[in-house]
Amino acid sequence: MTFKEIVTDLLNKALEERPSLFLIDFTIDSANRILVTLDGDNGVNLQDCIDVSRAIEHNLDKDEYDFGLEVASSGAASPLTFPRQYRKNLGRTLSVKTATEKIEAEITEANDDFIVLEWSAREPKQIGKGKETVLKRVEIPYKEIKEAVVVIKF
Repeated sequence: MTFKEIVTDLLNKALEERPSLFLIDFTIDSANRILVTLDGDNGVNLQDCIDVSRAIEHNLDKDEYDFGLEVASSGAASPLTFPRQYRKNLGRTLSVKTATEKIEAEITEANDDFIVLEWSAREPKQIGKGKETVLKRVEIPYKEIKEAVVVIKF
């Protein structure tokens, strides 16, 4: 087995033991520096990162392989990339960019094919003067999303 195959196997076993965690990114560079980025249905805490790191590091022979290892959580401002990340953020405000528009709205649904965003907008009344508040709703297929991030509000 190659070094990458060994590490991949160890990483997969560690994630199988922690079903609420899932892999966002995994790379090994030419200097055997292992970078693992995780997310979780309930977030990722420091202990999760330590556990996954140990599951990899403690099962690699340091005399045979010279490597570096970094296990981190996906940052709060990191773009969403997988349907599972969208589902865990239901009810939160997202900023979603497509090829034609940018929408900042609440994510109310997410399945394996698309997300649903809803927001209120002020628009001119159909009859008479002035504006009225209308509820907007849009389905956006994942393939049309160029970037989506959770809007952090304080």
